[in-house]
Order: sequence, then structure tokens, then C-alpha cells
Amino acid sequence: MIESELPVVDFHPYRWGDPAHPAVLPPAATGALAMLGVTGAAAPLEPGAVTLPASALPDAAAAALVAVVGSGHVRTDHDVRVAHTRGWSTPDLLRLRAGDAADAPDAVVFPGSHDEVVAVLVACARHEIAVVPYAGGTSVVGGLTADRSRFRGVVALDVGRLDAVLAVDAVSRTATLQAGLRGPRAEHLLGEQGFTLGHFPQSYEGASIGGYAAARSAGQSSAGYGRFDEMVVGLVLATPQGTVTLGTAPKSAAGPDLRQLVLGSEGAFGVITSVTVRVRPVPAVRVYEGWRFATFAAGADALRALVQDGPLPTVLRLSDEAETAVNLADPTGSLGSSPGGCLAIAGYEGTAADVEARRAGATAALAAAGGEPVGADAGDAWREGRFRAPYLRDPLLDGGALVETLETATFWSGLPALRAAVTAALTDALKAQGTPPLVLCHISHVYETGASLYFTVICAQATDPLAQWAAAKAAANAAIRAAGAATSHHHGVGTDHRAAFAAEVGPLAVDVLRAVKQVLDPTGILNPGVLVAPTGED
Repeated sequence: MIESELPVVDFHPYRWGDPAHPAVLPPAATGALAMLGVTGAAAPLEPGAVTLPASALPDAAAAALVAVVGSGHVRTDHDVRVAHTRGWSTPDLLRLRAGDAADAPDAVVFPGSHDEVVAVLVACARHEIAVVPYAGGTSVVGGLTADRSRFRGVVALDVGRLDAVLAVDAVSRTATLQAGLRGPRAEHLLGEQGFTLGHFPQSYEGASIGGYAAARSAGQSSAGYGRFDEMVVGLVLATPQGTVTLGTAPKSAAGPDLRQLVLGSEGAFGVITSVTVRVRPVPAVRVYEGWRFATFAAGADALRALVQDGPLPTVLRLSDEAETAVNLADPTGSLGSSPGGCLAIAGYEGTAADVEARRAGATAALAAAGGEPVGADAGDAWREGRFRAPYLRDPLLDGGALVETLETATFWSGLPALRAAVTAALTDALKAQGTPPLVLCHISHVYETGASLYFTVICAQATDPLAQWAAAKAAANAAIRAAGAATSHHHGVGTDHRAAFAAEVGPLAVDVLRAVKQVLDPTGILNPGVLVAPTGED
């Protein structure tokens, strides 16, 4: 499997990914779910047709938008509005499955150029219309749910028509990509010129370049290629006040790096219309292998040794005992069966000589740390199935299970306590509701000073699964904050993490962000309620 060969997927509104390739739970997984009290289907499931209120977009605002992009690119029809309603968190899906599309935009606008994006924002500011920037739509933290209370309507601004590779500088190894370019398409176009971006988040099939930038994405190959914010050397931002162009050189000492202020701003400061990113040659060799450690602590120590002392693989991750036991690293194969221990995946990409050298050094280091090699089959199974794991959520929800994920990051010294605290918080909160969970965890991204932890939670759905998860998520957020860890490593803030983020950075830092928004978006139309609350609404 080559990532650039994967198709771009237009996600079904009620399900993850390509509905033509649904996931099916194996019998072993069904039996394990019964032990958690998941014994029957949830109802209602597919709503068939969500009933939407009539578009509230004022005629004058609609006319102004048509004047900018043309009548064919301002859509108010049912299916388009539903498809742009919220994101892809479990609560988002549960609401749509129950027929709740109260957050649907009144219209969806498809600008075809940067100048049209600016003009749309100017028109919306003039007519008091909130704007939700929309690219792949894969937010899982409420990043696509605007607070419409102060506005006369809401539009989704879909950058899907901005989907070109604008330039490739083969000497500098940079490429300028438009925001609406989807991940697989970007890889295909770059691959034709011998390059790769090397950014493969789990949402890769549907996510876009603009979303990568706006949410400060971290792909699964971050150990070798870096996070997306580390790849960006320049960007163009459209705002209601005009255009901001950043990145005239790779690095600069001329003031703060404003690129980093825009990256991760989640559409609250403006609409990123293009980015210039570092690219690398398409790897000649890819080798992925599995290693087994007796305990999570032993495996974590081994990963830390590699990232701190080298040599560093391109992909490096570790599943805990519970995740290894259900074999979530291979969602397309023997899900629900594992010989035990903790499974680590080490992947190497590059030239033959580079891969051979790094693999030899890492193999020696992993073995010295107590790792047992389990071969290329485990590594290849993870690599070939890594984008399929989210598909499992659909049959789990169909079967009456609640399944959701969350992530955080901290320094290596605090990692064991953080994992224990979050696991306990989730377990206690869900047990208190009569739905004891299975909590899985893995290290997904590693750095010299620390790592991220990614949790998957599965339990039986309560009568009100939205309230059920809200209580569990609040408990997890409190545990993360008490441990001094990051509110989010790569999912972002959105609306779900806004209060936790404000507590993490403090009121003065929040006021700084509000001041930036006031300058770039004085009427507050851009993704209102996302990232920071308006003054007085904390």
C-alpha cells in the first residue's frame, strides 16, 4: 500500500470514511463487547433524512455572496447543508444519527480563489453572517460548530475549489499547496515530481492541507517527517480586513514568528488559503516492523532511548497491554487476538542505505531495552490498516457501544502518572454511570523531551450517550489539567477544549488571542466560539 494511491474520500454525513467499504466486527470483538454490557443495537441509527429548518440567510446577504462567487457556488440545498454540519466526533455523529442538525449552516459557499475568500469574508462581516471555514471537515473537538447567537445567519466557507499545487521548488525542497487540497491528492501530485509531504494523520483519507495547518496536525510519521506546523515555512491568510502573507525565508529573527500564531488558530483569525511546506524525496525503501515488550513502562523507556539518543525511526509508537490485547494495531485482521505484552511499531523510510543504517542501530537499541522482535508482518499490518481503525466506530455505535478517543502530551518524567490518572478518571466516571469501560492507550508521537498519549474508550451506551460522554470527557480534562499536561496534542481546541485551554494558558494569554482576533476580525464572524470565547462569555 502506497499512501499516494489511496483515493480522496467524501465522508458520509453519519459515518466515518467511505461507505462503500464499511468495517465489520469479528465474532471475538462481539463477545468482548458483551462483557462490557453491550448486548443490543442502539436506536435510532441512521435517520434516513434529517429535517432541516429553512435557511435563515437574509436575501441581501445571499445576493452579496452570489455576486462574489456566482449562483452555482452558493448552496442551500438539504444534502450540502447536512454534509457541512459539525465534524466527526462521536457526539457529532450521535446527534446526526438522532436527526439533530440544529447547527447546520444556512448556506455553503465555495470560493474559487484567495481574492474570492477575502471578498466573502468582507460581505459576511457587512451583513453580520458568521463564517465556519471548512476544508475536509474532520474536526473531532467541535471546531465546526459556530455560536450563531449574535449573528443573522451562518455560512460554511468550503475551500474545496482551492485544490492545486501552486509551485514546487525542487532546489529548496518546498511546495506551495492550496488549502482545499486533500491529503491523498496532495501526495499524488507531489509524487509525480518525486516528492512527499510525509504527513499521514488517521483522518488522511478525508482531511485537507488547510485543516492540517489550522488545527496544527501531527501525522503518524511525525518522528521522521515532523508535525505539520514544523513543515510550514510560509502561508497566506484571508481575513475580513485583508490579506496576511507570512514566510519570506525559512527562519527569521525579525520579531515573533507570526506563522506560528496562525497555525493552530482553527479559523478564528482568518482562512488559510495556501501554505508553503517543506517536502522530501519519495522514499525508495519502506520497512515496518513489530516489537513486543513485557510492560508499557519498558516499551516507553525503549522509545525514549531511541528518540533521545538515536537512531530515530520514521514511525515509532507503542500500544499498552489493553490495546495490544485487542490488537487494535491491526483493525483489518485478527482484531481481538494477541499473544500479550505491549506491541511497538518501528517504521523506516528513506534511501536503502539510510534505512539499513537506522534500522540496524534501532534494532540493537530495542533489543538491548528488552524488546522481542515479532517481524515485518506486524509492522506491515499496522501500516496497511492504520486508516481503517476509525471505521470500526460505525459498527460499534450500531451495536450499542459508545466509543470515543482523546489525546494529550507531557514530558517523559510525567508520562506514567498521566496515563494512570486519565485512565482512572475515565474508568471512574463511566463506572459511576453503570457503564464500566475498556480504556486503551498508546504512545503515538515521540520527542526528545516527551510524548503524546492517545486513549480509546469503549463501553455500553447509556440512555443519554451525549451526557454520558460529556461527564467522562470532563473528568479526563480535569485529570489532564491536574497533571499539568497539554489540553490537546493534535486534535485542537474547538469548542470542546476551550475552557480547558483557557485554564492551561491563563486569562492574560487568552486576552492576547482575543486582541489578535479583534484586529483581524473586528466583527467576530470567524468561527465564533471556537478557540476562545468572546469577552465576558468565559
